[in-house]
Amino acid sequence: MTEKLIMIPGTLCDEALFKHQITELSIIADCYIASTTSAASLQQVAKNILDKYSGDLSIMGLSYGGIIAFELLRQAPHRIKRLILLNTNYKEPSEQTRISQQRFVGMAYLEGVKGFTSTILIDAMLHPKNAKNKELREVVLNMALNIGVAGFFNQVKAQLGRPDSTKDLQNIKCPTLIITGREDVICPIKLHEEMAAAIPNSVLKIIEECGHLSTLEQPKLVSNTILNWWNKN
Repeated sequence: MTEKLIMIPGTLCDEALFKHQITELSIIADCYIASTTSAASLQQVAKNILDKYSGDLSIMGLSYGGIIAFELLRQAPHRIKRLILLNTNYKEPSEQTRISQQRFVGMAYLEGVKGFTSTILIDAMLHPKNAKNKELREVVLNMALNIGVAGFFNQVKAQLGRPDSTKDLQNIKCPTLIITGREDVICPIKLHEEMAAAIPNSVLKIIEECGHLSTLEQPKLVSNTILNWWNKN
């Protein structure tokens, strides 16, 4: 029986975030894109995913998707067989994060998600070289528009309510791959090094010339990294 790989996008992202990986990883698993907007509670979002996809699961989460992955592990550790964490944060939100996210929600309600995504978020998320790529910028903007204001509100409220996952890292028993971009300023390398040191049976891979959206910025390299790791685990 083919394994199920549940891909969980980050904030203001949809299935386009994993376009390359869906194609390349279909040779090793049945790939599904989980909803991150189904509730304004992290616990409920995770429960909805577990209820929708039966049996054993491999989980791949980027940014907010990784935060959801930690909650999945808290709720059903016995069902998670492989874990892929990309550009994510295991800690509870800082005060600065709370202020920034609440500001963005206010801007979204006032002017929609297009304004701050175009003028602030895209440049923050992408490596400077990749941020000059008009086609890539268009992909990121379209994802944000697809999520919309209501979806963005649910994502922000859920992740601002997340617990600190520090104590959970040592309890992760499944093979774990951690991937981040060298120039990710949203979830810096230090966070990923700490995760790799704390999670048993984990591997850390750092992608060069890459910011926060590694699956889009370096799609072939990320897909190949996952395939190579998967075939060894």
